[in-house]
Amino acid sequence: MCGIAGVVYRDGRRVERGVIARMEACLRHRGPDDEGVYTGAGVGLAHTRLSIIDLSEGGRQPMRSEDGRYVVSYNGEVYNFRELRQRLERRGHEFRSRSDTEVVLRAFAEWGESSFEMLEGMFALAVWDGAERRLHLARDRFGIKPLYYSADAERVVFGSEIKALLESGEVGRELDWAGLHEYLYYNTALGERTMFAEVRKLPPGHALTVDAEGARVWEYCSIFDVEAVEDDYDTAVERVRELLERAVRAHLVSDVPVGVFLSGGIDSSAITAFASKHYGGRLKTFSAGFDFDRGVNELPKARAVAEHFGTDHHELHVSGGDVAGVIERLVRCHDQPFGDAANIPLFLLCEQLGDGNKVVLQGDGGDEVFAGYKVHSLMALERWATLFARATAWAPPLVTDRVRYYGVAQRLNNTDPALRYAMVIADRRAGAQPTRVFAPGARAALETSDPFARYREVYHRFAALDAAQRAVYTDCAIILPDLYFEKVDKATMAHGVEVRVPLVDTRLSAYVMGLPSKYKIRWMHKKRILRRALRGVVPDEILDMPKVGFGVPAGYWMRTTLAGYMRDVLEDDSRRSASLFDTGALRTLIDDHVEGRRDNGTFLYRLLNLALWYDEYGVMASG
Repeated sequence: MCGIAGVVYRDGRRVERGVIARMEACLRHRGPDDEGVYTGAGVGLAHTRLSIIDLSEGGRQPMRSEDGRYVVSYNGEVYNFRELRQRLERRGHEFRSRSDTEVVLRAFAEWGESSFEMLEGMFALAVWDGAERRLHLARDRFGIKPLYYSADAERVVFGSEIKALLESGEVGRELDWAGLHEYLYYNTALGERTMFAEVRKLPPGHALTVDAEGARVWEYCSIFDVEAVEDDYDTAVERVRELLERAVRAHLVSDVPVGVFLSGGIDSSAITAFASKHYGGRLKTFSAGFDFDRGVNELPKARAVAEHFGTDHHELHVSGGDVAGVIERLVRCHDQPFGDAANIPLFLLCEQLGDGNKVVLQGDGGDEVFAGYKVHSLMALERWATLFARATAWAPPLVTDRVRYYGVAQRLNNTDPALRYAMVIADRRAGAQPTRVFAPGARAALETSDPFARYREVYHRFAALDAAQRAVYTDCAIILPDLYFEKVDKATMAHGVEVRVPLVDTRLSAYVMGLPSKYKIRWMHKKRILRRALRGVVPDEILDMPKVGFGVPAGYWMRTTLAGYMRDVLEDDSRRSASLFDTGALRTLIDDHVEGRRDNGTFLYRLLNLALWYDEYGVMASG
């Protein structure tokens, strides 16, 4: 796992090596083991290396093909690289290293752009074709690894993190108002947007091709292009078990020790079960207790699972300590405001792992792929609720009821199902008009955009699916890459820790997403097929235990230990960010929360992160 960055000038002028070196230097936390720079006519590529597979010099990057035509800078792990290597060897390729990087390079030399779809894993990569003077960028199909870019008529700048683009001196710091509007509802900008107007995210499963003719973004594969599975339920249960075991086994490939983040829930327990079976040694597991867990202590449950599978178990006791300092460090990790405080425990946990623990498996993606959220169950009941409503002529559908509970749908007076679902996902404590605390000019600029546009686009794309499948597919397209994988990547790579997510393995996810929703949800029984597949693998008490979410008490902090710090930041009229806000409305919002009249904590946490980022990054806002 690594950091990549680069600049390409379409007119072929020379890229300053010093610029590429500065871009590389600001990504060294992602790859502290090695670094490299390549420059050629019109191109500069940078790489920082976290050595995981083939720790020798043979795995150094940027890596050039033997004939010098192709150069790759690659961030990721391709779990089927051995299969691809065998195919390439049969076609006459001779390898100089054991690294998956060389497989990626030779696969591109052999098959070109079609090689991207062959890669099973997590990756963001750049391939320079010197003969055609063409740059190819690609991102994995689930969007596990990030890739940002800025393109205009003269150049393309890209990197694993936005800070590398800013370091190039080629990218401005103008605020993207539409991205900010989305952030106020969803804790992050969605889809291709970032909070910088000139910076975009390459979407999952997409590539960017750049040459003298221009820059073109195109989709090379989609996680949603799956065939409907017609296996009966019992057959599907066996197949899910087989594919999950295969996925975990593939994700253990490494030349350094591999561990598991074990919470004691279904997903991490399943990974621990199969990993302990196939790992060549005694598997390490890590669980954490936090001094801010507010009574949600998962250590005993995780300890029981570790004992059951005989792992080398480690309990880390993590203190919030200087939470304000951690929040400021995370702003610099994300390069954008990030409103989900769940990145705090993950960041602190990785900080405590210590040397030698570079690779950890984690259960992210299980709730999205296998339908593990309450809202998925509610959507599964929508059909029956609708039939009941028609029969009685007065009962509203359950989902509409759910949205009304969130206090927004009626005020917006819109029955569009995409909007209804977007409102359910948006935290209700943002309210119907989170722009109300902004100064008139900023508010006007925000309200020119539709913060629900991305949900409308994605949700309508899946109109042919039933309500539950539609919800699952929408979450896999939006909340998983834009929020959860963003959180995992930045909070862990800040400490040079690679997190792997076997529950979104290519073959496993394709099969599960093709299953009918009744296999995943029955009434309010979530993750139905996963629980059944794990009978006899994971202890029954884990499978039958209700889901327990760990919520970071950001709202509580905003009222207690962080109240003074929050006021210092948000009420300081001398800060640049003060120009964004309506001072009176903001102080009322803060006073109501601190004095216990209303719970504005979640929204205030977002505003705090926004202000810190705006000041730290020298953001410019017109409007």
